[in-house]
Amino acid sequence: QVQLRESGGGLVQAGGSLRLSCAASESTISYNDMGWYRQGPGKQRELVAIITNGGTPNYANSVKGRFTISRDNAKGMVYLRMNSLKPEDTAVYYCYAQKWGYEYWGQGTQVTVSS
Repeated sequence: QVQLRESGGGLVQAGGSLRLSCAASESTISYNDMGWYRQGPGKQRELVAIITNGGTPNYANSVKGRFTISRDNAKGMVYLRMNSLKPEDTAVYYCYAQKWGYEYWGQGTQVTVSS
């Protein structure tokens, strides 16, 4: 059973930075896409960033130029570097992974950006 565990969330002032990490319970070399979604207060869950097994990223328009996704398959990790944070980035951030047609989710980590 694949398990994903996020870390790195917290409270930050607008304009600040955070780095989220997601640790899988195994090497992710055989995984397809991995990435991050978020769900803000009263909002639906939305895609933030996705990265393919080959390392090609794709970002939501709202975070392009501010967030950077990366992965390390050998370590079973996916990261999200978030710069120039805005209050509207406040949300629970969820790690996502796809393997052999199945989808897996972490429990989420809270990111709060104060104005």
